[in-house]
Amino acid sequence: MPKGLKPALATLAIAPALYSLLGFLVLPGVALQAINRQLPRFVTQPARLERLEFNPFTLELTLHRLRLGEAGSEQLAFERLYGKLHWDSLWRNHLHLAEVRLERPQVAVLFDQQGGLNLARLFKLPASAPARKEGPAGAPFPLHLDRFLLSGGQVHFQDRRPSEPIEVRYDALNLDVHHLGTLPNDTAELSLQASGKQVGRIAWSGQLSLVPLRSSGKLGIDQAGLRPWWPYVRDAAPLVLEDGTLSLSSDYRLELTDSLRLQLQNAALKLAPFALATPDGRPLARLQSLELGQASLDLAKLQVSIGQLQGQGLETWAAREADGTLDWQKLFAPRSAGQPPGGRAGAGDVEATKPDKPDKAPGKSWQILLTDARLRGSRLHLADRVPARNVELQVGPLDLALRDFDSLGQTPFHLELNSGIGRQGRLEAAGQVRLSPLAAQLQIDSRDLDLRPAQAYIAPFIRLELRSGQLDSSLKIDLKGGERLALQADGRAAVKQLHTLDTLKNRDFVKWRQLTLENLSYRHGERLDIERIVLEQPYARFIVNENLSTNVSELLIAQGQSQPAQAPHIRAAKQPPAPPLGIHVGAVEIKDGSANFADFSLKPNFATTIQQLNGRIGSLDNRQPKPATVDVKGRVDRYAPVSIKGSLNPFDPLESLDIATRFQHVELTTLTPYSGKFAGYRIRKGRLNLDLHYRIEKGQLNAENSLVLEQLQLGERVDSPDAVDLPIRLAVALLKDSQGRIAIDLPVKGDLNNPEFRVMPIVWQTLSNLVMRTAQAPFKFIAGLLDSSEADLSQVEFSPGSSALDTTAQRNLDILGKALKERPQLRLEVEGMSAQASDGPLLAEQRLEREYRNGYYRLLQERGERVPASAEGLKVPEEEKGPLLEGIYRSRLKHQPLAEWSGLDQALRAARLREAVLASWDDSMLLLRQLAQARAASIKAYLVERGGLDDQRIYQLDVSVSEAPAGARVGVPLQLASE
Repeated sequence: MPKGLKPALATLAIAPALYSLLGFLVLPGVALQAINRQLPRFVTQPARLERLEFNPFTLELTLHRLRLGEAGSEQLAFERLYGKLHWDSLWRNHLHLAEVRLERPQVAVLFDQQGGLNLARLFKLPASAPARKEGPAGAPFPLHLDRFLLSGGQVHFQDRRPSEPIEVRYDALNLDVHHLGTLPNDTAELSLQASGKQVGRIAWSGQLSLVPLRSSGKLGIDQAGLRPWWPYVRDAAPLVLEDGTLSLSSDYRLELTDSLRLQLQNAALKLAPFALATPDGRPLARLQSLELGQASLDLAKLQVSIGQLQGQGLETWAAREADGTLDWQKLFAPRSAGQPPGGRAGAGDVEATKPDKPDKAPGKSWQILLTDARLRGSRLHLADRVPARNVELQVGPLDLALRDFDSLGQTPFHLELNSGIGRQGRLEAAGQVRLSPLAAQLQIDSRDLDLRPAQAYIAPFIRLELRSGQLDSSLKIDLKGGERLALQADGRAAVKQLHTLDTLKNRDFVKWRQLTLENLSYRHGERLDIERIVLEQPYARFIVNENLSTNVSELLIAQGQSQPAQAPHIRAAKQPPAPPLGIHVGAVEIKDGSANFADFSLKPNFATTIQQLNGRIGSLDNRQPKPATVDVKGRVDRYAPVSIKGSLNPFDPLESLDIATRFQHVELTTLTPYSGKFAGYRIRKGRLNLDLHYRIEKGQLNAENSLVLEQLQLGERVDSPDAVDLPIRLAVALLKDSQGRIAIDLPVKGDLNNPEFRVMPIVWQTLSNLVMRTAQAPFKFIAGLLDSSEADLSQVEFSPGSSALDTTAQRNLDILGKALKERPQLRLEVEGMSAQASDGPLLAEQRLEREYRNGYYRLLQERGERVPASAEGLKVPEEEKGPLLEGIYRSRLKHQPLAEWSGLDQALRAARLREAVLASWDDSMLLLRQLAQARAASIKAYLVERGGLDDQRIYQLDVSVSEAPAGARVGVPLQLASE
């Protein structure tokens, strides 16, 4: 054996043994002791490594059971850490690790209320060196790891900074990485799975390159509960999460070179279920499921693209509070810099007190592209607490579909909406919408929309209850925004079953079965065209109250006058007034309408009903002066026809109007309250025919009012302070013809442009004057009926001492007789009249002549001569009158002639006797009454025998003596009265 070989062999034999002894036994023991001694120097918590193993031949290192922290609450620990180093690291220019395994690691990430991290306090870090100017970054440490395997890991996360602490545990964390390194072209394959109670399962797989730092792969989160993380959201907004589970999957690509680049592809998200509430327990939103699919994100482009969005069972609650703000708006209102929600003070308070940083200059906006979005079965619970009576509206089930939506709004997207409104209403909308500039082309259809929620908004203005009403519509909307809004609407609309109630008297006010607007065309600010308006079964009630107010005026609620706005310091240029909205209505049709009218200011109360109103109003246009035709018919109190025909321009009635209104066979008994108030009599029976013809041309009124009363009979008298003091019964009898009709024409003319001109007061005054003239001058009125108004029929004149009718008296009585035949309700009253001064002397002479004849008649009888049947036909000889006069004197005066007359001659004595006898009869009231009665009898006899009147219509009144002068004709007054 060569010299020195043996020592060499011995060295070779001993060296492995020593290497093994050192590597397997000495080094692990020394290293374990050194580590356990040094750990307290660098760790603030109890720390201990239980065992260390090293294989010097395979370069495998194993650490067992490292614990940092108190027993049972370790903050960092693992069960086993295994690493194997490749020998080629000795000659390669990098560290080559064949494998690293970490078994059952545990880590606790704990933030306290002040924001301190437990891991930062766990290690005693050396004092930082003075800052030095950093040079360019050098190359990273060369390293290549063939495989890294983490199994059975646990992560405990706790954050006490929020108002409600957050605590999350992942109990099964596994990570497998292949070919991880810092060498060029090193791209690692990795996969990660993590799961925990209430936080779901995380799955990550893909590639990772450290130099440059980039990664791509697939990330998935399955059934992750949102409740553990929700306190972060609740501190920003007071929203209580009642339920929420999230699932997410996406392909991704991440690069960190000169800038951050992140792309997501084939992303999918599912949120189901989800429920939010307010801090006081009121529900805000609930969602059965929300699914996003075929989504992508490009951080560099600030773009999110969603291929599909499916929502099911969304239910939300929203309300406008009494102060006008939305309840959601209040939830997201900025909070003061005091305490955060939950009342815990923390580092966030300090941040809150710092002044806000100035906003950065606006940059590029995010763009969200939504290819297809659909919400199904959604419901909205809306409430408005601003009105005195809360309004609640249920919307749903609601289906919403959006296609090709772009948040930048420069391209149109398609919208479809189908929703229930209230209990039975439906609303559908479909079309294109563009956000910038605003534009929309939509077809909107509604059906059975309940109008009753509008009650709360009209209540402050009118005492009216909206009992029912539904809106139907089918409208094509074309909207274009800009400096001037351009809105077009075409289609039809209808309001059905409208029923309003007077809340003061609890009675119907206005209602109809259906109001239809056909072929409606609206151009905002320009015109409104309606081809036809159809009003089916309309009804209205108009009432005059006891104080002469109307039911319409008492329903209106007086509003407080608003304060005038403060005038600006600089007046804006006066804008020219916009032209009025052009309104065109092709036709208005009324079908089976009705109305009630009542006047409670009258005693008894007056009420009537108009029914069966049917008709048509022609074309109406406020920009063309052409009048519209009117043809409406109906009935008053069910049986009396009424018609309205003609033409009018409702937008300018003073320019042109020609309307004829006719009422036929209206029962006058319904007008008893008016006759009682203004005439003082009830109406027992009668019917009214009324023709009103009003013509207006450029403000000039020419009206014809024709009134015909049939078989009018007045009833009992009514005490009324407003009744006229006129013989109404007589006036009625005078006006009523032989057929029992009263025909009155009341023409009215005037200038309607004169504010003092009023039509109805003139009509009533004309009618009142007619009745007054008729009652005050009845004979002149009836004379006018026969065109003999110059004849005075109020009296019949007689010659003094005579009861014979002369030619003039007979002519006047002929006229009177004919007039009385035309007025069968009239009766004639004749008051016999005589006058002492005019009739007395002639009556005395007539009496003397009768005495002559009577005396002579007796004388002839005494002589036995033949005599006629009576003394009326006798002619007394002059020679017989002397003796007869002596006897008449003694019989009349009851004494002898005066003694001084005895010496007179016979002729003079006879003259004195005659004067005395005539003087005794000159003032005889008996003779005057007999003459007056004879005159009245002559008038009655003439009218009965020659005029053909019924003697029952002529009454002879008690006679009178007038004061007519001597020689004057004596008039017998006549009076007219009603039967």
